[in-house]
Amino acid sequence: MEQESITNEVLTHHLIAFGNNDLDEIMKDYTEDSEVFSLSGPLKGLDSIREFFKAFFTIIPSGSTFEMKQLSVKNNLAYIVWTSESPVAKIPVGTDTFLIEGDKIKYHTVADYRITDN
Repeated sequence: MEQESITNEVLTHHLIAFGNNDLDEIMKDYTEDSEVFSLSGPLKGLDSIREFFKAFFTIIPSGSTFEMKQLSVKNNLAYIVWTSESPVAKIPVGTDTFLIEGDKIKYHTVADYRITDN
């Protein structure tokens, strides 16, 4: 299978698992060597990445409004721009970049502009 198809497959799996707040399923996209770069700093390994998504799911729980504004894939790189709204936060813009190695996410950057009632 060509790399761009694999990247699309991994990204689709990731987005469906994220939309369902399915932590176990989302973790299948990562390995112990995976790293997520976030506003709070880099996170490496499955335990750290799991905690990151647990916290993120409190901001964007299942059933939240989520709109994909842009989705681009080139070889093993995927880039998305999105918006979301939930009872606890409004995110007018969020962006993620995924670097896929094999069929796993090796590097993932995530940033969003978040408005909360706090």
